[in-house]
Amino acid sequence: MTTMHQPIESGYEISREEQVRSYAERGWCRFPLDAAITDWIAHALPVARAAIAAPENKQWLRCGGTWHVGVNVLPNDQTGAVSGGPPLSGLAVDFIRQELGMTMFEWDRAQVSVCYPGYPLPMDGETTAAFRFRRDRDAAHVDGINRLGPENRRFLHEYHRFILGIPLVKATNGASPLAVWAGSHKIVRAAFKGVYENLSPQEWGNLDVTDMYRDLRKEVFAKCPRITIEAKPGECYLLHRHTQHGASPWQESAIAGPDGRMIAYFRPDFPSPGQWLFE
Repeated sequence: MTTMHQPIESGYEISREEQVRSYAERGWCRFPLDAAITDWIAHALPVARAAIAAPENKQWLRCGGTWHVGVNVLPNDQTGAVSGGPPLSGLAVDFIRQELGMTMFEWDRAQVSVCYPGYPLPMDGETTAAFRFRRDRDAAHVDGINRLGPENRRFLHEYHRFILGIPLVKATNGASPLAVWAGSHKIVRAAFKGVYENLSPQEWGNLDVTDMYRDLRKEVFAKCPRITIEAKPGECYLLHRHTQHGASPWQESAIAGPDGRMIAYFRPDFPSPGQWLFE
């Protein structure tokens, strides 16, 4: 079983060739300090703070007050612009357009994910096993495979193109960084091809994949190295949509300001599930 827990530090230089190779082989890549991202953050951060504090978004506060999920709470427009600021641009956006060939899409409203010291604490109604999985396995998941119904069965209901993570505030290493299982996107894609191959894409969302998904995550844990990605404001990282990932626990040595660890995640969708699997 793989036990590697390798931190990926911020403050680096990386070539486009290395980024392309990392995205293809490991399912993620990173981008160094970028003035376009820094400028975007200057406009987005005050709005993100207001969204986190808004009473209508209190529903997103989980895990004993140590995690604000913040799904789609940033009121950016389809260009990614926030509060009169610039459209989302820079090295990562150029990579998406030029290397992934995704030129014609609209940015979704970003998730503003915030972790605070002590993450994770148990949630109300959470089973011991579920909390243990969150604490010991980073609540590892593949985005879009959602729990639905009273029995929390799993179905494919979201078809994200990619996941772009933009840290908004400074925090030291160990402040609940993103955990990623390198290379897991290949295993995930193969597994879903296997279960969907005899169905039309329009039927995929009706297929219960709970048991397959459980076994798939176990396979990823056994075969793929777990890493954590530390990044500063102005840097960012891009995940393949099939990459297994999660939020790691807050380390006692970590230090952050009153904002905690705050990251904006963009996950624009494909129009159809077929594109999610095959493009």
